[in-house]
Amino acid sequence: MLLRQRQDSILSALQADGAASVRDLAQILNVSESTIRRDLEILDKNGELTRTYGGAVVRPRATVEDGESLDEGHYAAEADVHLKEAIADAAAGLVSDGQVVLLDIGTTTPLIARRLRGRDVTVITSSLAVFDELRDDDAVRLLLLGGVVRRNYRTLVGSLTELALTQVSADVLFLSCTGVRSSGHVVDNMAVEAPIKQSMIAASDRVVLLASEKKFPGTGALRLCSITDIDVMITTAGAPEELIEMCRNSGGEVVIA
Repeated sequence: MLLRQRQDSILSALQADGAASVRDLAQILNVSESTIRRDLEILDKNGELTRTYGGAVVRPRATVEDGESLDEGHYAAEADVHLKEAIADAAAGLVSDGQVVLLDIGTTTPLIARRLRGRDVTVITSSLAVFDELRDDDAVRLLLLGGVVRRNYRTLVGSLTELALTQVSADVLFLSCTGVRSSGHVVDNMAVEAPIKQSMIAASDRVVLLASEKKFPGTGALRLCSITDIDVMITTAGAPEELIEMCRNSGGEVVIA
């Protein structure tokens, strides 16, 4: 069994039961416990699960901070939605009719796709959420990249996806990330997604980074590019001024949504 297949099987087992021990996973997959431990360490670093003593548990999608009430958590989530909606509005405004648009995975890109409905554009994506937004729209020409389906994240990944990206050319890429470091490094926390994002950057004439104030510094250790490499950064009012200036000083445009 290939490394990624084994890791996907580990994630499936966790999704089914919520938690699993190293011993149980080793028996299920017919590999050594040391192999499972190495896989769990990688998946934990990638943010795909939480390593525990003797095993692992599913990493929650969202948590309420210690000391924060459920109502406060609800309002924080609502605020995040407003930030994403504002960024999606700004992003859609950058698209001209007739353009080829490459939409990355994430929670903001489907919102951009929704705003492109009825437009004379071509959309290329590896996101099944983006695909679902546009699948019944006759105006938009829709190209879904091939690859292995990651059901938990509704994305397509793997060598087939990367190969498909070498055959396309986009006018603009809307790139998501999990963090922007103080150094200006744009990072992600999913090892299986990072190569896809890098291939998307290579396939695009213009790169637009989607990074709300929540992404500074965010999380992730896998470098996608530098903030000095992008053409436009769409962010929100709380983004660090020094990184805004870093982008502008390198010739990039900054849009505050």
